[in-house]
Amino acid sequence: MAETLLAALAALFTVQHLFFMLLGVSLGLVIGVIPGLGGIAGLSLLMPFLYGMDQISALAMLVGLVAVIPTSDTFASVLMGIPGSTASQATVLDGFPLARRGEAARALSAAFVSSMMGGVFGAVVLTGFVVIARPLVLMFGAPELFMLAVFGLSMVAALAGRSLAKGLAAAALGLLIGAMGGAPSTGEFRMTFGTGYLYDGVPLVVVALGLFAVPEIADLLRGGGAISQSATLGKGWRRGVLDWWGNLWLSLRCAGMGCMIGAVPGLGGAVVDWMAYGHAVQTVKAPKSFGQGDIRGVIAPESANNAMQGGAMLPTVLFGIPGSGAMAVFLAGLVLLGIDPGPGMVTRDLDITYSLIWSLAIANVMGAGICLGLAAPIARLTRIPFPLLAPFMMVVMCFAAFQATRDIGDLLALLALGVAGILMKRFGWPRPAVLIGFVLASQTETYFYQSLQFHGWAFLLDPGVLVIGALAAASVRVGLRNRIDEHGAADPQEAPASAGAGRRGRGPQILFALAVAGFLGIGLADALGQSFLGGVFPATVTLLGLAMTGLLLWQLIRGGAGHPAHLDAEAGGAGPPVWGGVAWIAALIAGSALAGFFAAMLVFLPLFLMRRAGTGPVRALAMTAVAACAVAGLAAALGLNFPMGWLQAHADLPWPFR
Repeated sequence: MAETLLAALAALFTVQHLFFMLLGVSLGLVIGVIPGLGGIAGLSLLMPFLYGMDQISALAMLVGLVAVIPTSDTFASVLMGIPGSTASQATVLDGFPLARRGEAARALSAAFVSSMMGGVFGAVVLTGFVVIARPLVLMFGAPELFMLAVFGLSMVAALAGRSLAKGLAAAALGLLIGAMGGAPSTGEFRMTFGTGYLYDGVPLVVVALGLFAVPEIADLLRGGGAISQSATLGKGWRRGVLDWWGNLWLSLRCAGMGCMIGAVPGLGGAVVDWMAYGHAVQTVKAPKSFGQGDIRGVIAPESANNAMQGGAMLPTVLFGIPGSGAMAVFLAGLVLLGIDPGPGMVTRDLDITYSLIWSLAIANVMGAGICLGLAAPIARLTRIPFPLLAPFMMVVMCFAAFQATRDIGDLLALLALGVAGILMKRFGWPRPAVLIGFVLASQTETYFYQSLQFHGWAFLLDPGVLVIGALAAASVRVGLRNRIDEHGAADPQEAPASAGAGRRGRGPQILFALAVAGFLGIGLADALGQSFLGGVFPATVTLLGLAMTGLLLWQLIRGGAGHPAHLDAEAGGAGPPVWGGVAWIAALIAGSALAGFFAAMLVFLPLFLMRRAGTGPVRALAMTAVAACAVAGLAAALGLNFPMGWLQAHADLPWPFR
C-alpha cells in the first residue's frame, strides 16, 4: 500500500504531469468563463488530443479541466448575473448584487478561495473513503434516490420569498417544464405542442439563461450606467479571503454536502449549489440579507460545487457509473486511455486512482490561484457603461444557448423564458424555485417510477426513505422560518407593502397569475390524456400548482394592501420600461432565424453600439470586427455551430455564414 502511494506521488510531481495539468487547467478556465458551455464541451474538445498520449499526462489534462470549470464560471455569475454553468446558478443571487454594490473583487475572491477549499476537501474525502466507498454507494437504491430528490425540493421552502403560495406554484411550474418531452416510464411525449424541438424537453442551459440572464441584461440596459455604481471597484479581494475564513465552518459543511451529493449518480452539479444555498439560509444567523448581496450566499454554493467534482468521481471510477454529465465524458476518456473503471481501481490500479484524486486537489489550487490573480483587474469590467457591454453579452448568451441542442428553437425558448423571467422578477415570483423544480423533475419522476415498479407503495416504509423524509420535513420547517427572495428580507410580517398593492395596481399581478394557471391547466389536460404511468407525475404537480395559484389569486383579490402576496416592482412607473432590452434580443434572434447568427451579429452589433450606446461608426465597426473574429475563432476551436437561418438553407454560403 505504501509503495503504491509513493508511486502515485512520484508520478504526480513530475514536470511533465504538472505541465499537462496546467494546460488542462488553462483550457478549463477559458471554457468556464464562457456562459453555458461547461465541462461537457471542454472535455469533448480534449478527446481528439488524447490519442497517443501516455496515461498520466492525459489524465492530468482531463482532471485539470474538469476541476476548474466550477471555479472560472463564477466570473459570469458575479460580473454579469448570468449563470456561468449549471453549477453556479445559486451564486448569481448574492454574487451579482455584490458586484452592483462595487464589491465584485470581494465576491470573486471569496468564491475562488471557497472553490479551492471545496476541491481540496473533496480530494481529501476521496483519499479516505475510496476503499470503503463501495458499500456506501451501493446502499442507495431507487427509493432513497427519490427521497433525495424530494429533499432537494424541500429547499423551495427557504427560497419561497414573501409569498409561500408563489414559491410552491413556481416550483410546480418548474417541475412541469422539466416534465415536458418523453416520459421516462413509458416514452410518451408530453406537452410538445406539435414541435419536434420539445421531444427531448427544454435544455437546462436555456432555462437558466432565460430566467436569470435575460431579465438582468434587460434591467441593467434600461439604467444606462455601469453594472457597479461604486468607486471602490477592483479592491476588496483580501476582504473576500477574510470573509471565507470567518465562515470556514459554513464552507466545510457545504463542501461535505457537495461530496455526498456528487457521489450519488444522477444528481450532480445541477442541484448541489441550490442545496448548499438553501442550507446556508436555514442555518446561519441573520439570513434576511440573503439575496441582497450576502457574501455567505457566495461562499456556500462555491464551496459545494467544486467538492461535488470529487464526490462525482467515486461512482465514475469505482463502478463506471457517471455521477454527472461531465463525468460521463470523463468516463469515455478513461476508456479511451485503456483504463477500465470498476472495483479494480481500488486493487490493481490503486496508483492511478490516487493520481486522479491528488491531481484534482492540485488542479483546484492552480485554478483558484490564477483566478485570484485575475479577480481585481477583471472586476473593473463592471465600471464600463453597460450599453457598451450589453450587445456582446447578448451575443454570447444567444451563442451559448444555441449550443444546447443546436436548434433555432433554443433561441425561441430563450426569449420566451426570458419574458417569463422578467415578469416573475417584477411580481416577486421566486425564479430559483422554478429552476430547482426543473432540475429535479427528471430525477424525481424516474426514481418514483422505479420505486413504485420494483417495490410498490411499500417503498415509503423503507428505513432509508423514512430517514431522508424526516430530514426533508425538518428542512421545510426551518426553511419556512427563514424564507428569503431575490429582493432580500422576505418575512411576511416585515415585508413592506407593495407600491402596486392598491386595487388598480393589482391587475397586472392577477393577469400574470392567471397566465401561470392557464399553463398549468394545459399541463393537466395533457397529463390526463396520457397513460397512468406517463401522466401521474405531471398531473400531480399541476394540481399542486393550480391549488397554489388559486390561493394566490384569492390573496391578490381579497388580501389587504399590505398582504405579502402583493408585489409589483414596476408600480409607480419607476424608470424606463424594461422591454427595450428584450426587443433588442428579439431582433438578434429574428435576424438569426432569417439570415443566420453570424450575419445577424454583424448587423446587430454596430446598430446597437451606434443607436443605443452612442458610439461613432468607426469605433462601432472596429468593436464588431474584434467580436466577430473572437466568436468565429471560438467556434472553430471548439467545433461549435452557428444558428442557421432561412436564407442560409436556400443558399450555398461559405463558413462562418453557413
